[in-house]
Amino acid sequence: QLQLVESGGGLVQPGGSLRLSCAASGDTLDDYVLGWFRQAPGKEREGVSCISSSGSKTNSADSVKGRFTISRDNAKNTVYLQMNSLKPEDTGVYYCAAQPRRFRSSTIQALVCLTASGYDYWGQGTQVTVSS
Repeated sequence: QLQLVESGGGLVQPGGSLRLSCAASGDTLDDYVLGWFRQAPGKEREGVSCISSSGSKTNSADSVKGRFTISRDNAKNTVYLQMNSLKPEDTGVYYCAAQPRRFRSSTIQALVCLTASGYDYWGQGTQVTVSS
């Protein structure tokens, strides 16, 4: 059974940066599509960024494009989210998630991977607070 554990959250001032990590155990991540999601108080969970199983394709929400970067290191069984130029509206609990690869095409994987319903495994979340 795949297990995911996030780390790296915290309190940061607007304009600052954080790097989230998500370490996996119980299985290797090579054949999984990975994603980062967030949930702010009173709001639904939303897709932030996701990455194909090969790492060759990514997709991100418009609100974070140019600021957030998702990456994966299969050798370390870890996925990362580098967050720059943080804004107060980025505040929320950030979750990493994994789904078994269902499409061979990395392009198709990336097109559908921002949808939460496609994911089978979730971490417990890490709090990110952007405030002065």
